[in-house]
Amino acid sequence: MKNNFPLAPQVAIGAVVIQNKKVLLVKRNKEPGRGDWAIPGGSVKLGETLQQAAEREILEETGLRIRAKEPVYIFDAIIRDGAGQIRFHYVIIDLMADFISGEPAASDDAADAGWFGPEELEGFKVSERTKDLLRKIQFLC
Repeated sequence: MKNNFPLAPQVAIGAVVIQNKKVLLVKRNKEPGRGDWAIPGGSVKLGETLQQAAEREILEETGLRIRAKEPVYIFDAIIRDGAGQIRFHYVIIDLMADFISGEPAASDDAADAGWFGPEELEGFKVSERTKDLLRKIQFLC
């Protein structure tokens, strides 16, 4: 990155973890999407597989151990500043994941973390991409 503006798209992952009919979400503590509830995740490091990145990021962000599986949703997140310059450009790959252990506790890039049922999300500021993903996997109708 140069002056905090990307020179190329960055690859990022998210992990869709569902347990007892509740999905794991984090409240974003950084831009883009500060204050939104979203699928937890982050950047893929050089040499990591998507699954390794998801398992590491979810542990860092929520304290949970997961086993990441296959991708279920892929999208571009391109966000411009007021002058039209590209401020963020991520190619985000969301993977399904199995819960292994732990209790959600926000850390790293998350302001909050927890398990939420579909009915609990109605009053939340949930990102549109997260809603689209949760509809696709039939968590939300």
